[in-house]
Amino acid sequence: MINFIPFSSQPYMLPLKKLFFFSLLVVLFAPSCKKPSDIAGNPLLEQFFELNVLNREFSVTLATNDSSDLTPEYAGYTFVMQKEDYYHGPLKATKGSMVYVGTWSSNEDYSKLDITLPPSRDEFKFLTRAWRFSSKSFPTMKLGPWGSTAKVVLHMYRK
Repeated sequence: MINFIPFSSQPYMLPLKKLFFFSLLVVLFAPSCKKPSDIAGNPLLEQFFELNVLNREFSVTLATNDSSDLTPEYAGYTFVMQKEDYYHGPLKATKGSMVYVGTWSSNEDYSKLDITLPPSRDEFKFLTRAWRFSSKSFPTMKLGPWGSTAKVVLHMYRK
């Protein structure tokens, strides 16, 4: 039987193991309790994306699908993600005098980039998908497939 004296002159102390466990929980979970509004509309992320990506010309420097190198298919193409707002807009692919229009969109923390280009061009079928940023070390954007472990790689160099 446990005797608990609620009005003791001795302060109640948590056992050391319980105190450690509680402290660990606070440390692990408190920083991740951000409201969506803390991420969405973040001016620093928007400025970074606008400065480095929006309305800038990119060329494909590496495109691989499993062991197939698709990079030569994009020789001569220039891609520009135009700003409608910070999270989506038109995408122009230009090769010579030919201009193809598609769309781009991103999620609120810029970890995902959706590209949609006209399916009439075979080379656009590879690009049209949801991508995740594996690196944003500009001048090169390194992308992989969103939500997949497929061996698909896309590197785009900012001119």
